[in-house]
Amino acid sequence: MITWMQRHKRWLVITIWISTIAFVGAGFVGWGSYDYGKQGAVVAVVGDREVSIEEYQQEYSKIYEQYAKMFGPMFSKELAEQLKLKDMAYKQVLQRNLILSYADSLGLDVTNDDIVKELLKYNDFLKDGKFDKDTYVKVLAQNKLTPKVFEDSLGRDILLQKVIVLFELNPSSAEVENLSKLLFIEDDISIKILNSSDIKVDVKDDELKKYWEENKNSYMSEVSYDLEVKEIPLISANSTEENIKEQYEKFKTDYKFPDGKIKSLEESKEQIIKNLDEKFTKTEALKIYLKIKKDEEKLETKVSYIESKLPFSNENSTKILESKEGEIIKPFFENNKYFIVKLSKKNASQPLSFEQAQATVAKDYGKIMKDKKLDELANTQLKDFSGVNISGVTRESANKITGLEQKEATKFLNELFSSTSKEGIVKLDGKVVLYKINNSKFAEYNKAKDDIVKSNLIQLQEEELMTNLIKKLENSFKIQSSIQEKE
Repeated sequence: MITWMQRHKRWLVITIWISTIAFVGAGFVGWGSYDYGKQGAVVAVVGDREVSIEEYQQEYSKIYEQYAKMFGPMFSKELAEQLKLKDMAYKQVLQRNLILSYADSLGLDVTNDDIVKELLKYNDFLKDGKFDKDTYVKVLAQNKLTPKVFEDSLGRDILLQKVIVLFELNPSSAEVENLSKLLFIEDDISIKILNSSDIKVDVKDDELKKYWEENKNSYMSEVSYDLEVKEIPLISANSTEENIKEQYEKFKTDYKFPDGKIKSLEESKEQIIKNLDEKFTKTEALKIYLKIKKDEEKLETKVSYIESKLPFSNENSTKILESKEGEIIKPFFENNKYFIVKLSKKNASQPLSFEQAQATVAKDYGKIMKDKKLDELANTQLKDFSGVNISGVTRESANKITGLEQKEATKFLNELFSSTSKEGIVKLDGKVVLYKINNSKFAEYNKAKDDIVKSNLIQLQEEELMTNLIKKLENSFKIQSSIQEKE
């Protein structure tokens, strides 16, 4: 999947900036080695438009969030670095500002009414069904945004949409019909599936050790962290009825049933007491934190964890991972306790010994050897294989391909209909499919598929149109950059 992402980055960039409007809720992602100083710093100038670090950071957060959803739990900051998302964000923000500079040259602008209309679309800013300024400011603060930064971002997105409207496409019925016949072409094919699980390999110890020697930097220990920790259990604030009532009146909208109905004071009482206890404990924890900073009190426990075993939430673990040696982290709340943590030492990742890595190395090397033999077998059999004949295969015929999982069959069909060869090999994870196309014919036109076809056609046309527009604008507006992109 990573390889596919890297190969299709241009398409992804264009798609994301066309489809993305200003957001609330994604927050900001840490910058790692990128540090551009104080707020308001300028990272580029496109035409007459200055690109601020905040705008760049918002773009990175949007893309990071998008990829996190695509990859799921396997996504990480290391993977983001591998995919060069920071460079992608920078290219994207330059592209956006080229379009915005073009909008300026056309005399397009964004009015206060435009901003207000867009703000009213956000349910997060509503209170009792109406836009509420205090709620608006509070929600933005929770997302590390100010009204000015958010409204500037919103204004840019509105202006961008105004330009995109100028280029809205509406393919003709003839174009849709012709593409429909092409997209849903039908093939009669023969296939044979070869599976790596049927391949036997004899891995010798000297070969295994040689492979490890050549790739030992791929077999590293996890980074570990030596910590000093103090736990402060929840302390009762001994809240009075008056304290409880005051808390409820101030924050009653925070006490709701799952269906959104606000709880009564009595129904909220247990949660209110807990919230007041948390608030009181936080104050006490901060006092202890200051004493520790002044060396008037000591941290109690010394522990060491590898990165994947840190016993805190992702948010709190990140605070530790991003801290410096010797730094004491402000109290954070976790499992009904406040924790004060000092990072004593960060132990760098080290190459594992052959004995430590042997099981993983054997598995990896065995897979490589099996894949190699599988490729050799596939190339040997391709010319004269005898396989299963399947008629009337289209891009939607995954259920006809027996012997493959649904995702595997879909990938096979995508590669089959993207190929210009009548015979070939499609590599899947642990499998290889040999195929021959015995006959092809255009599909009968099916009007019921017009919407799908039209959507595909518009996407193709928009990509080409926007790519060409960006190239033209790059020659029309001067770009001054303070960032060196990596190839």
